[in-house]
Amino acid sequence: MNVRIEESWKRELAGEFQRDYFKALAHFVKEEYARGTVYPPPKEIFRAYDMCSFDKVKVVILGQDPYHGPEQANGLCFSVRESVAIPPSLKNIYKEIEEDTGQKMPRHGSLERWARQGVLLLNATLTVRAGSPASHQGKGWESFTDATVKLLNDKKDALAFLLWGSYAQKKGAVLDRNKHFVLEAAHPSPFSAERGFFGCRHFSLANYYLIMAGKEPVKW
Repeated sequence: MNVRIEESWKRELAGEFQRDYFKALAHFVKEEYARGTVYPPPKEIFRAYDMCSFDKVKVVILGQDPYHGPEQANGLCFSVRESVAIPPSLKNIYKEIEEDTGQKMPRHGSLERWARQGVLLLNATLTVRAGSPASHQGKGWESFTDATVKLLNDKKDALAFLLWGSYAQKKGAVLDRNKHFVLEAAHPSPFSAERGFFGCRHFSLANYYLIMAGKEPVKW
C-alpha cells in the first residue's frame, strides 16, 4: 500500500508501513471502503498527521474512534466539518476552554486551527464503518497509533499530552513523565464530564508548560 502521509511522518514511521500487521490492516481497510461506506473519506485517513507534521507537534490529544455519522469525521479527533452540528463532547471541551481561559469559542466544530498550531489530534483507530462504532478496532490501527505515541515520547522533548478518559490514559502509559507534561482527566462526554473533566484546566496548564519550555502557547 502506497501510504499518502506527510513527509516527516512518512520518514519517522517508515518501519511501521513494512510490518505484517500494517500490510494486513491496509488490505482490510481497502476491502472495507470497496464494500460499503467508511469514514473518514480515504484522503483524510491520515489528516491528523498531514495537518501537524512530526517536527511541529507540541501538544497531543488522544481520541478513540472517528465519528461514524454522515459528514462528521474529518480525520481529526473530536473535530467535525464546519457545516456539521458540534457534537456533545466537543461542546463540553469548548465550555471548559471558556471557563478556563475566558476565550470565546467559534460556532463551528472544526479544530483545524489547533492542528495548524502543532496540536496532534490523534484517534487510536483511524477509520470506522458508517453507523457502526468500534467496527475497525482490533484490526491494527491501535498498533500504528501506539507506535506514533512511542515515537513522540522517545524522539521529542517537552510535549504536552492531554489524556481524557481511561482509554486515552492507558494508551499514554508508555509516556516518560520526566520528559513530557502529561495531563489526565475524565472524558468530555456528557456521561463523564461532570466527574472530572470540567474544572481540569488542561488548556491553560498546557499553555503555561509550553511557555516555560520556550514554545508558543496554543490559541485555543
